[in-house]
Amino acid sequence: MAAGTSIEILDLRHFAAPSLRPLLDAEGELWKQRLHWDYRASARLLMQYLDSRMLPGYAALESDQPIGYVFSVYEETKAVIGEVFALAGSADGGGSAQKIEETLLHHLLELLLNSPQVERIESQLLLHPAGSHSAIFQEAGFEVFRRLFMVLPLQGHGVQPEVELPSGMELRPWSDQDLSAAARLICEAYHAHPDSLINDQYRTIYGSTRFLNNIVRYSGCGVFSAPVSHVVFDRVRREIVALVLGSRVSPQSGHITQICVHPAYRRRGLARLLLSVAASGFVRQGASEISLTVTEANTNAIQLYQEEGYACRHRFDAAVWQRPHLG
Repeated sequence: MAAGTSIEILDLRHFAAPSLRPLLDAEGELWKQRLHWDYRASARLLMQYLDSRMLPGYAALESDQPIGYVFSVYEETKAVIGEVFALAGSADGGGSAQKIEETLLHHLLELLLNSPQVERIESQLLLHPAGSHSAIFQEAGFEVFRRLFMVLPLQGHGVQPEVELPSGMELRPWSDQDLSAAARLICEAYHAHPDSLINDQYRTIYGSTRFLNNIVRYSGCGVFSAPVSHVVFDRVRREIVALVLGSRVSPQSGHITQICVHPAYRRRGLARLLLSVAASGFVRQGASEISLTVTEANTNAIQLYQEEGYACRHRFDAAVWQRPHLG
């Protein structure tokens, strides 16, 4: 590491949760400042994994104190890089936070790329500005996709939206009984879509079900809000044709974790309607803003969001590696 010899890199499984607590608290402050997200629930979950001593990753130490960490999780033959975060080292050669994060990523990528059971690696480092670590991923053979974090201020937004649906369709609140049908919808909606390149769960009903379970039942992205979440149901075909899911990520902020429309039902105003319904739901909950993420290549969606009042607050990178198969 160019920063000097004062930084040690050790296996994350050597560390119990309390030793990383000050680091996670510092990271939580950055989540709060940059994205207006409350990181405490994520930190508590991460600490549980740390205490199990089974989380693949590395910690950076200076004077025996953790100042950085990186980790991944395995999903069958896929590895997902969960986070990398570091504080700057001391002035006498400890190195910048970015340099320490790069070193941690190098160690983790070396581990994952040389693990024969890993066929695919995905990463979405939402906290880090686009370009922060893209060179490391590209040098390792990853494809990098730029994504936007967009925000809508809710001041002045109505509590009761006007709902005008095409004939034969109805809007109804989310129910856990919708999960299987929603998984089918996501799989169909994201066929040949840029986001299916970033998240391969969208490509199959099985993967989409896992994605939904993580969002709805395990608080994978904030605290799921059923009152905000809705589906559009076609009474003739008796199937869900559009949906929006929302979570609370802090007292002031809501986040749209999923919005999609079946390809055969696009250009009918369903996405615009669902955005309005979700925003009104968050207003009733006392939120002052709502956010969502979108891939930069998805220009049609970005145009819609901008027309609805969303503006880009932050850009970040998604990175994907697929093991090449000879023959």
